[in-house]
Amino acid sequence: MQKSLRQSFLKKVNTYKVGTLFVLPFLVLYLVFVVAPILVAIFLSMTDYNLFQTPDFVGLKNYELLFMEDDVFITAVSNTAVFAVISGPIGLIASFLFAWIINKAPFSKLFSLLFYAPSLTSSIAMSVVWMYFFSADRYGLINNVLFNLGVINEPILWNTDPDTILFVIIVISVWMNMGSGFMVFLAGLKNTSKELQEAGQIDGIGNAFQELIYIIIPQLRPQILFGIINAVVNAFGVFDIAMVVAGLPSPDYAGHTIVAHLYDYAFIRYEMGYASAISVVLFLFTFGIGQLAMKLLSNKE
Repeated sequence: MQKSLRQSFLKKVNTYKVGTLFVLPFLVLYLVFVVAPILVAIFLSMTDYNLFQTPDFVGLKNYELLFMEDDVFITAVSNTAVFAVISGPIGLIASFLFAWIINKAPFSKLFSLLFYAPSLTSSIAMSVVWMYFFSADRYGLINNVLFNLGVINEPILWNTDPDTILFVIIVISVWMNMGSGFMVFLAGLKNTSKELQEAGQIDGIGNAFQELIYIIIPQLRPQILFGIINAVVNAFGVFDIAMVVAGLPSPDYAGHTIVAHLYDYAFIRYEMGYASAISVVLFLFTFGIGQLAMKLLSNKE
């Protein structure tokens, strides 16, 4: 049976040899830089490893500690989940609405460039700029406006109060990540079928909102799927913005995320085995939610 499978594989390779040669460089790079690191991380997650000594195999002990004894990790998962649930839908909807509005506006190319520009900037640099708005003293832009309006009598400690840290991180992250989703939706809107829009008008579509719901959105399922997956990856990968806003560790771990927990154990404590366990769990979370999104939005019945 193995011989027949090998012959079948070799026959297919021979049939598509030109295509195989074109795909081979990418396949090699994919195996080396994606598949191999994942396999190494899975192996290291079952070891006690500190970079300086030989890995000591401990089985599932790291995972047991992670879920049964590491309260900070549970807090990080909770913060990341809240961040994903709030920032993901808001960023996705805002990206789509801005793309829809700008697509119909005059000077749409100029507005598109201005809207996409923040995504080209380092998230750390943008976080520093945003901290002028959320500065914890009375000279911060938001605090200053609230003082002048008489809304507050003392400054709001935006980046040190555990009740407001996650809110600040969400605001900055949504602003930073809207640009990529915006460009995807804008490209999709520019390629929607004009014939369907004209047919909809003939069939009774009376306004732009009805056209959006019944004509445009159904044609943008691939872009919506990409936007959801991109939002999931961004949400579960948030770290640098949180670190700039609240530091590491943040007060009461209010801004602590899964990636921040991973960074702490990998590059501060050098507990690579435990950090690898965190990375495997993060990979499973991201992969599982991405697969669910693809299943729900796939065009296949």
